[in-house]
Amino acid sequence: MSGTFVGMPAFPKAAHDAVRDTTLRANLRHATRTIRDKRAVAVAELTDWAALREAGKQIKDRTLHHLDAYLVQLEEAVTAAGGTVHWAADAAEANRIVADLVKATGETEVVKVKSMATQEIGLNEALEAEGIRAYETDLAELIVQLGEDRPSHILVPAIHRNRGEIRDIFASEMGEWGRPAPDGLTDRPAELAEAARLHLREKFLRARVGVSGANFMVAETGTLVVVESEGNGRMCLTLPETLISVVGIEKVVPTWRDLEVFLQTLPRSSTAERMNPYTSMWTGTTDADGPTAFHLVLLDNGRTDTLADEVGRQALRCIRCSACLNVCPVYERAGGHAYGSVYPGPIGAILTPQLRGTRSEVDASLPYASSLCGACYDVCPVAIDIPEVLVHLREKVAEQGGPGHRLEKAAVKAAAWVLDHPAALAAGERIASRTRALHPRRLPGPGASQWTESRDLPEMPAEPFRDWWKRNRT
Repeated sequence: MSGTFVGMPAFPKAAHDAVRDTTLRANLRHATRTIRDKRAVAVAELTDWAALREAGKQIKDRTLHHLDAYLVQLEEAVTAAGGTVHWAADAAEANRIVADLVKATGETEVVKVKSMATQEIGLNEALEAEGIRAYETDLAELIVQLGEDRPSHILVPAIHRNRGEIRDIFASEMGEWGRPAPDGLTDRPAELAEAARLHLREKFLRARVGVSGANFMVAETGTLVVVESEGNGRMCLTLPETLISVVGIEKVVPTWRDLEVFLQTLPRSSTAERMNPYTSMWTGTTDADGPTAFHLVLLDNGRTDTLADEVGRQALRCIRCSACLNVCPVYERAGGHAYGSVYPGPIGAILTPQLRGTRSEVDASLPYASSLCGACYDVCPVAIDIPEVLVHLREKVAEQGGPGHRLEKAAVKAAAWVLDHPAALAAGERIASRTRALHPRRLPGPGASQWTESRDLPEMPAEPFRDWWKRNRT
């Protein structure tokens, strides 16, 4: 892909531009509302949904509390089953490990099953720099790759594209990547799906190396789990001779039985289905069945630092269902690209600043990319209190300083003095009411304007409340 998230503007600027794209807003509105309406029906079928949600939260919290022990147990189980475990502290180390493993096979191509961890570390670009081409096989990821685009949704990366746009991308770009699209291709979903199937089939049959992520890793057995809707993932997991899985360390669960909870809550929260059409599980290697070499790359890349934050660590519970995106009024209007990260929406607004830090302008802006309405917390299947973490991260960003935050601190300090002196407050209220016709729509100065550019200054009443009360109640 030619587009990356590096150098993107801060969220306010990116969102300001995105909301003016009427086609984007129409695509997002239709897709998110359709998904969330179906999800509500699927969740309502379960009388014990609240109990499942609490169970998922507790399993994740217990796992995170003992993550070191469960990761060691996982490594031992994977190794005993014939796999090899690699530990990657950051993106650069993970990319180097994967590139070296692919080069050791002598291959120059890999097929991939959808993996947000590999997008997070920029694996495709890193492999390309080493002369290795990575082919995305998830339909939505294929659309994004062919269009030299970026994902804009956790579950549906091409949610910002409509069928006409997809048809144009297939017709113009498929030939550059392999089998071209059929002549006369229309935007009918069945034709688009068939064009993708034919294009990908030759890659599945030719590829000797597959790269995957995982939704879950079971510590007690060393089993990895991928849930998907198309079956392309299963082709990547079974046909290649070498399989390399890149997975965040937080994806581990203690026991096989723990999967019971998440295999009920994840499909309902993501695709509004009772169960995923394809749930693939693999444990190490088996003679004459599947890949002969299996490598698991356990990725930290900021997760340990996140784990150390008592408030922020709950973001690591996330099972990537995307329910929070589909109910978020901010995401529905701005889309995923505005977040400047592979993790968009409410979960991205708390996960990305913790994984990458808040020193860059875009990362420091993400905790403010929310109205704090709380809809994201209500639908989260593992009860992540996203609004709580957003406020927590806003406090951290403010503590870093900067012109706007210094002005804010000064204003709060001045307000505290005024509120502590009733006579001064009364005089200020009367002066403000009498001069209200002269008040600007926005406060002057770059720091203040950042606060008011997305908010209307309240209209000053004709008289202070204390004067009205004195006149009418005494």
